[in-house]
Amino acid sequence: MSEIEIKNLTKIFEIKGHTVTALSDVSLSIEKGDIFGIIGMSGAGKSTLVRTVNYLEKPTQGSILIDGINLSTLSEKELRIKRREIGMIFQNFNLLEQKNVIDNICFPLEIAGTKRKEARIRAKELLKTVNLEDKEKAFPSQLSGGQKQRVAIARALATNPSILLCDEATSALDPQTTDSILKLLKEINETLGITIVIITHQMSVVTEVCKHVAIIDNGKLAEEGEVDKIFESPSSDAAKELITGSEINYTPLKSLDTKRKIRIVFKENSAYEPVISNMILKFKTPVNILKADTRNVGGKARGEMILALPEDEAVSEEIILYLKENGLAVADYEGEA
Repeated sequence: MSEIEIKNLTKIFEIKGHTVTALSDVSLSIEKGDIFGIIGMSGAGKSTLVRTVNYLEKPTQGSILIDGINLSTLSEKELRIKRREIGMIFQNFNLLEQKNVIDNICFPLEIAGTKRKEARIRAKELLKTVNLEDKEKAFPSQLSGGQKQRVAIARALATNPSILLCDEATSALDPQTTDSILKLLKEINETLGITIVIITHQMSVVTEVCKHVAIIDNGKLAEEGEVDKIFESPSSDAAKELITGSEINYTPLKSLDTKRKIRIVFKENSAYEPVISNMILKFKTPVNILKADTRNVGGKARGEMILALPEDEAVSEEIILYLKENGLAVADYEGEA
């Protein structure tokens, strides 16, 4: 049985006389111990989705099951107790500014009725987990963004949750700090066995730590599956845009006089071979490289390129066959290079 079951979820808001459908018939299964990414552009509905998992937002239709328990069947008291099993961290940290670090971590334990001495022992353990033992008396205003997020993670873990929800938890951080937070989340997942759900608009976050991903587009589930497979061969327009159209650090051409473009992905066995150079030598025809990039996907270096193929269709087909025979994933590319 999956730890989290989202079944036919629809969420509708009434805003100033207007009906807004934030989510429409979304169904997902998240297995225990997974690091599951939910990605989409701003306004896609992903944050609304994660807030329904702990019933901070109640679905208009559909159901949320945690360990087989339908949250809609719980009383308010039972729901509060169930939420202790679901930790949550946010983009803006949500720390209590008037409390120091150790008191921030103790706060959810105090609400749960834990004795102060026991709460402080637990908080000190968590400070070690997030590598902030020397900051227990510091206040949030004295911490960096990365340190604040580590405190927020420690606080979210205080009640020993089995699930950790991360809503754009790295969006406010610089790349180096983001890497350190993602590494920490991965360690928590591996050592504590906690199921982690990461909401983000950054594909780099998903490819860095997630095992599975769901792509939300305009409130609907566009695509889901293993991160590695979706990166290699995205089928939905939303996935293609997020993978090949995001984080552009080059100047795209306004137009390109070519009939056919392809996207190729270098797998493990092909990443170290001079496949493109050998291809040009073999077919004795130039091939334009319109884009090239390398990124971490599940701990493995994966390269991708956008190529403009020769006008001769027969030669283009031979090139595609050659690339596939050499272990590359190949797909037609319709976007701008």
